[in-house]
Amino acid sequence: MSPSAPRLAKFMIGDVVRHRVYPFRGVIFDVDPTFSNTEEWWEAIPEDVRPVRDQPFYHLLAENSESEYVAYVSEQNLIPDTSGDPLRHPQIDEMFERTPEGGYRALEGARH
Repeated sequence: MSPSAPRLAKFMIGDVVRHRVYPFRGVIFDVDPTFSNTEEWWEAIPEDVRPVRDQPFYHLLAENSESEYVAYVSEQNLIPDTSGDPLRHPQIDEMFERTPEGGYRALEGARH
């Protein structure tokens, strides 16, 4: 039996999403078709909440009420953020411009 093809990503670069369980949100700046981080990172996730590897994983410029950071999150743990609230992450202006609709569009030539 051949391995299954990677699933198409549900979200795109520039989409604003929030975590399904934890209180943070962010804008997507890169997408991996399947898990592509270290084994140490994988093993650090408690087994009872560890996501499956064979799904898209997203790199986010993320923030919670206390700080801004970069997050790596499985598709199964993300939902669209429809609040329209701007994000305050300091790296957003390096990679994105705000659209009139309140979303984010990648800047031409921006380094991800």
